[in-house]
This record gives sequence, C-alpha cells and structure tokens, in this order.
Amino acid sequence: MRTKMRLLGFRGAAVKPLNEEAAAELGAELLGEALVFGVGGLCLYLEYLRQAGQSRRREEQLEQSLAELRDGLERLRGELERLRGGHG
Repeated sequence: MRTKMRLLGFRGAAVKPLNEEAAAELGAELLGEALVFGVGGLCLYLEYLRQAGQSRRREEQLEQSLAELRDGLERLRGELERLRGGHG
C-alpha cells in the first residue's frame, strides 16, 4: 500500500496497516495487473521483431532484384558493344 501511495505521488502519507484479507486482495490485484502489462509488453515486443524481420527481408529482396537488374544491364551493354564492334 505504501508503494501504491508513493506511485500516486503521496510522499510520507500515513498508511494504516491493512488486514490480511485486504492485503492479499491488493497483492493479487497488483500481481494480475503486472501480468497483464507484462504479456502486453511481450506482445508488443514480438510484433516489433516480426515487423523488423519483414522489413529486413523486403530490403534484402529489393537489393537482390537491384543486383540482378545491374547484372542484366551489364550483359546488355556488353552485347551492344559486341554488336557495335562487329559492324564498325
């Protein structure tokens, strides 16, 4: 309860002790909230990793396509030079 009061901004406020049942209920509530936030955070992190992986794969595919286009262009230039040389 003191921690909760500190989180809410109440410094040095007097907190009377909770009975055992209320303390257990508050503890279970805090544990449940921590679990929900933890699972939510994990889901966000995993989604970020998935998106980053997709982006990286997409970039690799674009790089590969660009390299293939460059190779094709070089082959065409070579063929053009060969044809020009044969008729010149």
